[in-house]
Amino acid sequence: MRSGSCAAPVAHDPSAWFPSPIDGVSGWRLAEVRTLADLSRVLRGLRRRHARRRGTSELTYRELAAATGWSHGIIGEYLSGRVLPPTDRFDVLIGLLGATPAEQGALATARDQVEENRRRALPAERPVPRQLPMDVYGFTGRTEQLATLHALLAPGERRTAVISAVAGTAGVGKTALAVHWAHQVAKRFPDGQLYLDLRGYDPERPVPTADALAGFLRGLGVDGQDIPDDLSERAARYRTLVAGRRLLIVLDNARGAEHVRPLLPGSPSCFVVVTSREDLAGLVARDGARRIELDMLSASEAIALLRTLIGARVDESPAHAAELAENCARLPLALRIAAELAVARPGVALSELVAGLRDEQRRLDLLDAAGDPRTAVRAVFSWSYRQLSADAARVFDLLGLHPGRELDAYAAAALAGAGLERARELVEELARGHLLESAGSGRYTMHDLLRAFAVENATDPHAALTRLLDYYRYSAASAANVLFPYERGRPAPEVPGSPVPPMDEVVAWLERERPNLVAVAAYAARHGWPGHCVDLSRTLWRHFEVGCHYQEALTVHTCAVRAALAAGEGRAAALANLGGIHWWLGNFREARERFRQSLAAAREAGDLEGEARALGRLGVVDERLGELAQALAHLQDALALCRRTGNRHGTGTQLINIGALYRRLGRYEDAAGHQLEAAEIFAEVGDPRLRGYALGNLGALYGLLGRHADALTHLEQALASCRESGDPGGAGSALGTMGAVYLRLERYPQALDHLRRALAISRETGDRSLETETLNTLGETLRAMGQPEAALARHRAAHTLTEETGDQYEHARALAGIAHVLNGSGQTGQARENWRVAADIYRRLGVPEADQITVLLGE
Repeated sequence: MRSGSCAAPVAHDPSAWFPSPIDGVSGWRLAEVRTLADLSRVLRGLRRRHARRRGTSELTYRELAAATGWSHGIIGEYLSGRVLPPTDRFDVLIGLLGATPAEQGALATARDQVEENRRRALPAERPVPRQLPMDVYGFTGRTEQLATLHALLAPGERRTAVISAVAGTAGVGKTALAVHWAHQVAKRFPDGQLYLDLRGYDPERPVPTADALAGFLRGLGVDGQDIPDDLSERAARYRTLVAGRRLLIVLDNARGAEHVRPLLPGSPSCFVVVTSREDLAGLVARDGARRIELDMLSASEAIALLRTLIGARVDESPAHAAELAENCARLPLALRIAAELAVARPGVALSELVAGLRDEQRRLDLLDAAGDPRTAVRAVFSWSYRQLSADAARVFDLLGLHPGRELDAYAAAALAGAGLERARELVEELARGHLLESAGSGRYTMHDLLRAFAVENATDPHAALTRLLDYYRYSAASAANVLFPYERGRPAPEVPGSPVPPMDEVVAWLERERPNLVAVAAYAARHGWPGHCVDLSRTLWRHFEVGCHYQEALTVHTCAVRAALAAGEGRAAALANLGGIHWWLGNFREARERFRQSLAAAREAGDLEGEARALGRLGVVDERLGELAQALAHLQDALALCRRTGNRHGTGTQLINIGALYRRLGRYEDAAGHQLEAAEIFAEVGDPRLRGYALGNLGALYGLLGRHADALTHLEQALASCRESGDPGGAGSALGTMGAVYLRLERYPQALDHLRRALAISRETGDRSLETETLNTLGETLRAMGQPEAALARHRAAHTLTEETGDQYEHARALAGIAHVLNGSGQTGQARENWRVAADIYRRLGVPEADQITVLLGE
């Protein structure tokens, strides 16, 4: 399937005319049936002709309803042109109305064209992102700042606002103001709201601008493979997408102007709010932003917030409430934490609570005579911290070490070396005190100020982080063992001392924790745990590949390549994994370089299985780049090594790839033998997904040999296997190959349906090989249906892709398809030139298509 061509060019060219007269529409060309009204006239003509041939009156709606089981009302909708019948119903309807087999094929094509025209006439559906976090409970004050923000929405005003804190103070409520206002005006932005916490003041985990752009592009509906690699190209694509759209964009916790400048849209229809601890003077001066400075709350606002959070005790003891507000520096974050302490102790007077905070303030003043504005916040943190149980305080200290954005009780248990239930209790205690924020579903986040405060107090952080990394490494390996039990070469880490998810939950755990696993791998590579990073790369590569998580894979495998040098092992596997992602993305030349490096590293280490894997990967990429003889040699060497080491799964993989290459070379008997043997091996080792691949490749071969029923049977099995295994790329390949078989059967509607589904999957998953093959097969199908312009567009799109990827066979195939269309339109000179170039490539490859093109050229 995936590694072979979907279909060879088809010479059949059906008549573009309806072959027999239909009353009222005799002699219409398919191209003239453009609208639903046109199609309904044809259906009514069929109905009249059918009645004359039978010598009876026309079939009534009720008679048609009785024959089909549909309502007579919907039949009226179909025949009157108000509703387009779905494909299956349309086929039944025209059969009942007496259309001949030839007419049925022509009419099915006309129906699909009407549907395509209607789709193009409709505005493209665009996702409407709704990314704002929950509004802030008890939001108080900031009347002046809210009014300023509202005023900026007036016509002609600036479209960017910078909310900055005075003197770099954190905890002043920048995010709360931005989110609260955004919820107030969200309805004024019908195209959606984008939000991102850039984590600009997190020393380890600020969000790179490129990642921020990628996230926004995905939120705006861009398929993963369509997101450019280059930062400036991503920014340009983002600006193009938001142009003219009424979007609200909140960029929270920016490090500086350069952190956010590429995220600013160029369209005045968008409004941007940026929060930062810096004044972002560059955005004000260069980009026209309006700065809104945010200082501590006024005394009345601070007391109002305490009243909302604490209740009547504030009015019962106003003097102590005022002192409490001042001791919290009238900062919302500190006020909320202090209020929670008061609420948690309803029987304790405010005076007693204030006295405790006053003592803590004095203690910290002795330690920090510089008058840092953050001292008040630290005082509240410290005061709240001292109210915690000893175990909760220790957990809090350690949670600040977590490399990811969210954590759960398992991670807390690993950091603390505690049991799971005890970890849950302690995490919930911290959340009740606002020292953690709930992210839903048992997951939590921590404010960056609290994180910094926690890390200051953490004891023995290296041991805690080692436990955390051990937990992630082991749990990831457990999930991979469930998903891919037949894989060899995966690390088998020891069971960690901390709790791990049960086996029936590890697959869901893997999906949930993927962002953390990426963060953990990168952290481990940078901070002295290189072996953990390499192990995560070796553990997760198949999950990343099957699930099409290529951005995460690039991060993990790139870190692992660097970490392998420090670890002293695993370089061959990390390079092969990195090369595999470049292969998936269609970066074939980059992939080949990584596979060559992997091969050298494996040979240097005496790693026969690593050598076999690198050789096999080199074989498939060389095949794409047109080095078929070299590809076959690499694959055969890989097969020999797999047999030598007893790697049955690897043996089956190489048999599939060799069989696909034999099919391309026209060695059909050898191809069939290899695929059959591979299918037996994968049945034996229990890998239904790759057994499906073998059957799919066998189906592709039978399609070339004209055994269409066998081909479709095998491809249906392949499709089912890939779907059950959660492999969208394999499912797309099976669908595309089925489309090629339907093309040879001249069942064009089915061919188009399967090919369009395959194309959609290729673009969702970023599989450039599948996309190119499917575009070429679509071009061949549309040409056979008498739609040369549409065919030409598909072949040209394939041609453009192959110029980027270097895929030689599909490049020649696109040229040949373009030549067929040009020749049919009378541009014979240009057609012959394209055929000659295609023929030269085919001859160099040594494939049977060279002889077909030579016949066309008459040479």
